[in-house]
Amino acid sequence: MDFSELAKARYSCRKFSGRAVEKDRLDRIIEAAIAAPTAKNLQPWKLWVLQSDEAMAKVKEVTACHFGAPVVLALGGCARDAWVRPFDQRNFEDVDAAIVGTHILMAVQDMGLGSTWVGFFDEPKMKKLFPEMAEYDLVALFPIGYPADDAVPADRHSQRKAREELVCCL
Repeated sequence: MDFSELAKARYSCRKFSGRAVEKDRLDRIIEAAIAAPTAKNLQPWKLWVLQSDEAMAKVKEVTACHFGAPVVLALGGCARDAWVRPFDQRNFEDVDAAIVGTHILMAVQDMGLGSTWVGFFDEPKMKKLFPEMAEYDLVALFPIGYPADDAVPADRHSQRKAREELVCCL
């Protein structure tokens, strides 16, 4: 499948089969995250792989949006390590983390797995439960697993604005 087909096929999977994700597939997802470009290649982010029973119990305390996935990746950015645009002091931590997150989602899709970008979680509580995350801005959680047989994209998935609304050629 070429990239355009991959991008169109990806959807927010919110129902998983319960089948474990193999270590080699998880490693490939992590490799895709590490390959993500960041401003000045500063890589101001960290990824936590949450898969133990204890870690998954903590995830369930901070969000209902785990969807029964066997593994959740938590992505955080570190503002002090990010590039700052000199003209307006714009910090690119969140942009860099978003690029990493997109690489994660596309790698997941490429391997026949499912995921979704979860922003609905209690960040302060997550930092208390996982003290190693305390110094990071937690950007997203990615529940990852094999989609359930009856997993389908949300009704809004295929709704897109017209190109003319989104793109302006000057």
